[in-house]
Amino acid sequence: MEDKNLGVETLSEAVLNRLGNMLDNLKCGWKQLARALAEQPQFCCSDKELIDCSLKVLSPDGSPGRYLLALLADRGCTLAFLLQCLKKIEHREAVGFLTTHVMEQIDIKCQPQSQRVPEGRPVVLSCRAVGPVDLAYQWFKGKDEVPGGNGPELVLNPVNPAQQGPYICRVSSGDKYVFSDWAHVRLVRSGGTSAGSSSDYFPSSASGVYITRQPRPQVLMEGDTLYLECTAQANPPPKFQWYLNKQPMPNCTRSILKIPCITTADRGTYTCKVYNLYHEAWSDQVQVNIGPGSFSDPSWEAPKVGAPDAGPRQMGDCCATDKVALLIGNMNYLHHRQLRAPMADVHELTNLLRQLDFKVVSLLDLNWQEMHSAVTEFLLLLDRGVYGLLYFAGHGYENYGNSFMVPIDAPASYTFKHCLWVQDVLQRMQARQTGLNVFLLDMCRKRNPNDESIPQPGPLRVTANIVFGYATCVDAEAFEVNKDDLSNGIFMSFLKKRLMEPEKVTVILDKVAEDMGRCEITRGRQALELRSNLSERRALTDSIQAPACQVTASTRNLQWAIAHVLPESCCLQFECGVKVQLGFAAEFSNIMIIYSRILETPEDIVFCSAQLSDFTEGPEVDLKHSNQESLLEAGSLLLSMDDLLPLEQPQLFTRISALQRLKKELSFTVCLHYKYTNLDEEVLEEQRVSVGKPLVSKLNLHEPRLSPTSSSDRQISSIMDSSSFSESFRANLPDVNPFSIRSESTSWSCYQGPMESPTFASLKNEPEETTCPEFLESEEPPAIKSLPSASSQELPFKFSNLPTSI
Repeated sequence: MEDKNLGVETLSEAVLNRLGNMLDNLKCGWKQLARALAEQPQFCCSDKELIDCSLKVLSPDGSPGRYLLALLADRGCTLAFLLQCLKKIEHREAVGFLTTHVMEQIDIKCQPQSQRVPEGRPVVLSCRAVGPVDLAYQWFKGKDEVPGGNGPELVLNPVNPAQQGPYICRVSSGDKYVFSDWAHVRLVRSGGTSAGSSSDYFPSSASGVYITRQPRPQVLMEGDTLYLECTAQANPPPKFQWYLNKQPMPNCTRSILKIPCITTADRGTYTCKVYNLYHEAWSDQVQVNIGPGSFSDPSWEAPKVGAPDAGPRQMGDCCATDKVALLIGNMNYLHHRQLRAPMADVHELTNLLRQLDFKVVSLLDLNWQEMHSAVTEFLLLLDRGVYGLLYFAGHGYENYGNSFMVPIDAPASYTFKHCLWVQDVLQRMQARQTGLNVFLLDMCRKRNPNDESIPQPGPLRVTANIVFGYATCVDAEAFEVNKDDLSNGIFMSFLKKRLMEPEKVTVILDKVAEDMGRCEITRGRQALELRSNLSERRALTDSIQAPACQVTASTRNLQWAIAHVLPESCCLQFECGVKVQLGFAAEFSNIMIIYSRILETPEDIVFCSAQLSDFTEGPEVDLKHSNQESLLEAGSLLLSMDDLLPLEQPQLFTRISALQRLKKELSFTVCLHYKYTNLDEEVLEEQRVSVGKPLVSKLNLHEPRLSPTSSSDRQISSIMDSSSFSESFRANLPDVNPFSIRSESTSWSCYQGPMESPTFASLKNEPEETTCPEFLESEEPPAIKSLPSASSQELPFKFSNLPTSI
């Protein structure tokens, strides 16, 4: 435990006196302990000190054992070494006291849950903890003790309006204590008009246990994270216990089971028991297969030599060695119309792909260098048999069959030199010997009048595994509907309804195209175009089978994992006695939310507020919208405060975007403003906090990348050469010499920044707008915007912010 590293001086006077009394005996006492301590020279007592210990018995309140402990405290003896010596002399009473009452921490295993109930129904709040044997419970409503609330369960039967509010439980043992999470009891009207009405929370008056989400079978490889979820509704609130192969799993008592870095020891049959005081239900039994050879289904077995052909493969026979997706949404262009839909589109697709076991990197607003670096890092995650998916929402164009994605820093008259060339990315993906390459391009495909160049890609391999899904057809625009700040683009509005279907990728996109064709808004204006040479029935829902090379898989997992690490929540103790908590949440791979709240305030302080300022250069922080009381005011439209902390907890939110531009550790100042009861002036106290390089900032996307011009490179050498792999991460990998694996025929060239084209300097890629009476008179007029290069006479309808265009 962490307390073992603390010193003897941290023990309270009462504990020291108690231990001293235990050591004041002849058979097994302070003299035997002094001899055991002598193993460490710094704790060896001189003859004079031992005589002084003996003489303490002559004092009325003297204790030789207490005096010896004082000597140990002065010399920096740790609790761990003291405990070791007590065990050596077999002083069982002192060992038990030190372990149970001092060093054993109170750990709350079951937190109380917030509830919405109709008036008159019973409410049971539960708080279960482990630790010392003499645990005591005390429930509070706000700051007031609840009479009779001195047990692990607080029963309100029946609940009335006066009992609404926040509840918390204090678990204590002696002078140690911890508090549970806040639980909020709210009453709902019997009519059930609110989101938390009785019809939603209590499907029937029987108050049984109702499982609303069952866990799903999984096929993973070693090093992955196992994620199972079982949700339920019940009154009293449900409790959970996960089982593996019919045996209860210790400390697995939440609705979500998460096991990082799994091994083959974690495979088997999982199920979850959901119960409360009166009822019990069991989830479905699901099989979790991990690693090569772990598949019990005969369909995974390789055919025997000489066995007859089993005939054509059926849907579900295909599998991936892994699934990786890079999602880029560009909105805030420097020299072009800003867009609205990419943020909602990328967020929507991220959630869907994660349900399909994709490793997803989601990024907003990338410049030229960052887009190239992000694609290079994405390629490092690809390997033989991996499913790779690239989604882009933003401005774009197409010339002579070549598609180009426009970064946010593209000049007004850009050419292919300022953009990312899709066909080049495809060629580099093929070199990774992937199992499936999917491109979803939610951008316009109008010609760019500023770019007459025809770049020639190298020869593409015949792989029969390529799927292009264009949001619109050649020489046409793609649109977004402006209903609110979180509206999807037209393409994503239809795609999200079909993506989870267990069908071949091309079948999914065909259905999306048919759906778009039936929509009156898009008919004749935007039509999905599908290009594919996919010869197998591969689907995004295909399961994952571990590759034969575990070193490559582990390296790829590490490369992805380092880009998704959030700082740990921490607490700051200020000199005035105020305790402040900092928490962190990821909105995208390059956008993070920091929230601060006051945990403890001394009685003589009447007001205090913790605000963040003075951030490290690089990331973008809108100072006008920082330290806001709601996520919406802080600029986050996607996260909910209920996902972070209860609404009743005062807190301030700050949104940090563009983390990919962070060149050193992220640090900021926490400014604590407070007032004392007897003073009118506000006092300021500051602490500087450093949280390292969170999320995608570890990949250093602002730095140029080396791009292989030969397809013979190997993945491990590519990852080892990547700038995102710091020395600390390389040290954790197997002893592999990257230069010994790199092919001698591999040549390298360095991407340089985009160059301004001197031609067409006077031309601007700006739209012209006209109005369509048909759209204005519709019941829900969708305001649509595009950035076409055509004249206004060719556009017989009104435009309003569109996801993509030249």
